[in-house]
Amino acid sequence: MSAPPGVAATARCVPCLRLFADTLFVDDGSRHGDEVKTAMLRLDFDYQGRKIRANDPRTGGRDRDAELSACRVLEGLGVVELAHLDDCAVSPGAGVDYVVAVDGDVHALCGFSAHTVPQLRALGWRVDIDPEYPWQVVSPEVPLYAAALPDPERPDWFGLELGVEVDGQMVDLLPALLELLDTAGDLSSLTRSARRCVAVRVDEKRWLTVPPARLKLLSKVLVELYRKGEKISAPAVRAPVIAELCATIHDGARPLRWVGDTKIREQAYAIAMGPRRAQGQVASPVGLRADLRPYQREGVAWLQHLREHAAGGILADDMGLGKTLQTITHILIEKEAGRLDRPAMIVTLTSLVGNWQRELSRFAPGLTVGIYHGPDRKSRLPTLGTHDVVITTYPLVARDRDDLAAIPVHLLVLDEAHAIKNHDAQAAEAVRRLDARHKVCLSGTPIENHLGELWALFDFINPGLLGGREEFNLSFRQPIEEKGDRVRLDALRNSVRPYILRRTKDAVAPELPQKTMLVRRVDLSGPQRDLYESIRVAAHADVRQQIKQRGIGGSTIAILDALLRLRQVCCDPRLVAGDAAREVHGSAKLDLLLDMVSTSVPQGRRILIFSQFARMLGLISEGLLARGIGHVTLTGNTPDRQKPIDAFQGGRADVFLISLKAGGAGLNLVGADTVIHYDPWWNPAAQAQATDRAHRIGQTKPVFVHDLIVAGSVEERMLGLQRHKRKLADAILDQGAVPTASLTETDVDDLLAPLA
Repeated sequence: MSAPPGVAATARCVPCLRLFADTLFVDDGSRHGDEVKTAMLRLDFDYQGRKIRANDPRTGGRDRDAELSACRVLEGLGVVELAHLDDCAVSPGAGVDYVVAVDGDVHALCGFSAHTVPQLRALGWRVDIDPEYPWQVVSPEVPLYAAALPDPERPDWFGLELGVEVDGQMVDLLPALLELLDTAGDLSSLTRSARRCVAVRVDEKRWLTVPPARLKLLSKVLVELYRKGEKISAPAVRAPVIAELCATIHDGARPLRWVGDTKIREQAYAIAMGPRRAQGQVASPVGLRADLRPYQREGVAWLQHLREHAAGGILADDMGLGKTLQTITHILIEKEAGRLDRPAMIVTLTSLVGNWQRELSRFAPGLTVGIYHGPDRKSRLPTLGTHDVVITTYPLVARDRDDLAAIPVHLLVLDEAHAIKNHDAQAAEAVRRLDARHKVCLSGTPIENHLGELWALFDFINPGLLGGREEFNLSFRQPIEEKGDRVRLDALRNSVRPYILRRTKDAVAPELPQKTMLVRRVDLSGPQRDLYESIRVAAHADVRQQIKQRGIGGSTIAILDALLRLRQVCCDPRLVAGDAAREVHGSAKLDLLLDMVSTSVPQGRRILIFSQFARMLGLISEGLLARGIGHVTLTGNTPDRQKPIDAFQGGRADVFLISLKAGGAGLNLVGADTVIHYDPWWNPAAQAQATDRAHRIGQTKPVFVHDLIVAGSVEERMLGLQRHKRKLADAILDQGAVPTASLTETDVDDLLAPLA
């Protein structure tokens, strides 16, 4: 702060301040009033050894201009002359001229000690501070220290300290910071005012002042570790927060000394920084029968990096970028390094067991593979532990949980890991019981509907990283999904960033041909339109009544049933039960589809058609046969899954009808160049996975993706919800904008609105 003219001490007149604490009595109109302990100032002027009180009425030999200038600078610094406080008084004989902070705000009082007192002294003022003054501040040069020590009660956790060294003593400041959290609710709330500093208690009389901007950064770190009523502690996988904490608090002016466990610190920086560049080009294992692309080498290096630091991870690459190949390479490296003394277990969808078996045989023929599947599976239990790789399924892990939990594994891989997105499902509970040193999730869609699914995956790979479920809901899910809280979104991103690797096709596979997304709208007319409106009106009335009686949360079944029937009408009235539907013949959307296929196949197009309704695929099949168009079909009831796949890939059929559930994952169908989604689904990730059966590594032709939508219907309105859910996933994985994500009564009314 620059001094106004005449403020500095002169040879004749030197301002002298005495800073001390006393009680300010505030008359609030009651008999007792309020008492505020705060900082007081007595102002004297030294005239070459002769001290005169500022309010002394004598005038002889005084420089009144200099004295008035000194008074003005004090008042300009925010202190208040006691004579101007009509409703306040101090103890008789206290010798008070000014009050520093009428409300006794500790941050303002410490700010006065830290900033104002040094400035006045630099101007030649004499400032005497009472030894018992309770708002003294430590020197800006006082050294800081950080420490992390293993938690004796939980070996996989660590305790954290951050403090200052004062007079040779180390003082942990985290308890004081936690006290601020308790009182302020959020440290960042202390930074929204114009205050110059925030005071953190060091001892009974001394404080450390922290600039608000730095405290705001610090609060973002601390709030992720803080558990109300507990000391700062965290699971080992939260070690990267140490690196973030040190970077936040260390501004170059204050030295920062590490006094804790160096192993924890090294792990913190290693995980936070990711694999070293030299590791980014990890050498292919000798037994690998494939050439890895550069981004795949980086993915394998990342998996090795997490294994080295005993952390789990989610490989979340786009569909078709080779998550299977990267995982097989990772397992083979473990084998050739001698670390695979237990098997690697792969848990996958039932439909993908054969795919994993073929890929392992193709890319790593040197690995021995045991299949835990089929009616005679239990006869193989005694020898499972002798294989390099064991492949099983989510239903069998749930069914035979005790048998499989007794087999220790080196690496546990969950393929299509969104299968455990429901934390309470039997499969999710069963995989958490498996005895594994290291865990990896493979999922191009770790967030399909809401952030609770991401928490479920992390509760498996790195328990404790995101806290308990209720804590996560309060700290992240509700603020982000319901309020669009950018601060909480950034905090969640920072927490999960070291443990998620996601690459998009656009970024790492620019050689892939173009994918064109097209929405084909069709209008309903005649009896089909009338059927839609009659069902809609009745369903909307029923849903409103249910919401009125049970609220939005208790009306889920009624809402979903109404939407299902309307979606069925859009697809084909023959899907709808009831006499009224049986009287309606013809489907506008089916007619459009059959015309599209009839036109495209003669042009050399090879087409995948997806629907969630197996019955709808049957109706499409009938229509294609009537037009003489050969095709194959894959649903959950197809006995030999590989047969239609081979027929399509071998060119013996140009149209492939696939149910979204049976064919949305694990297929490589690069022979196709056209994808048609007959009916939209809530989950955009599921549709994206289906599309990526064709648009993946190996595709050489442009891919056209058609969404068939009934104009103005529930289908078109579902597209808005799809975009919303996609933004939620992108906000975490690709650092997009934060959305809000809760279905409201207004949303329901919009979904059930009349046709345009």
